[in-house]
Amino acid sequence: MASIKDFSALKSLRKDLKAQEEARQAADAERLRQEQRAREEADLFRLSVGQVAPLRVPEKITLLPPPPLPIARQHLADEQAALQESLSDEFTFDTLMASDENLSFARPGVGVDVLSKLRRGYWAIQDQLDLHGMRRDEAREALSEFLRMARRRGQRCVRIIHGKGLGSVNKEPVLKQKVRNWLAQKDEIIAFCQARPADGGSGALVVLLTSGSSSGGG
Repeated sequence: MASIKDFSALKSLRKDLKAQEEARQAADAERLRQEQRAREEADLFRLSVGQVAPLRVPEKITLLPPPPLPIARQHLADEQAALQESLSDEFTFDTLMASDENLSFARPGVGVDVLSKLRRGYWAIQDQLDLHGMRRDEAREALSEFLRMARRRGQRCVRIIHGKGLGSVNKEPVLKQKVRNWLAQKDEIIAFCQARPADGGSGALVVLLTSGSSSGGG
């Protein structure tokens, strides 16, 4: 009786071993199929792409920005002083101007047609400076710098907005007269006149500069 049980157990064990072996063989066969498929896809990709070579990676070079040029502090101070001295508040252009009700200005020898064209907007306004809210010294310095840069860029016609003085003490247009006096002292100014209503009217001036670029001021 015991031998029969042992035989049955042995038979069951063989059956289990056979099932495990079949499962292992099936797994191995599936793995081989996956590897074969991967090789075939790789071969197909290489055939599609053709011969390839790795990209060359250039050596990295760290570029430092060039150092700033040394600042000649005394030169800047001298230039600042020249700007301040070049425009006097004591100067008036009454004796130098072709005067009219709009306080237009033209250098001696400049034809009357120049002022006429300037009033009509013959020259396109290429840039503008707004002096609103500036103190007198600040406005004077800003005007000198603006004119210097306009000349450097070769601009011929610019607009200076000085305002109508409505926000000033006693509603007096302080900058309006100051700007006219300062402009008349600049050799690069050919003429100026009150702007047309569309360009600022009595709160602005249209200024005509000499042609050609220059870094100097008058």
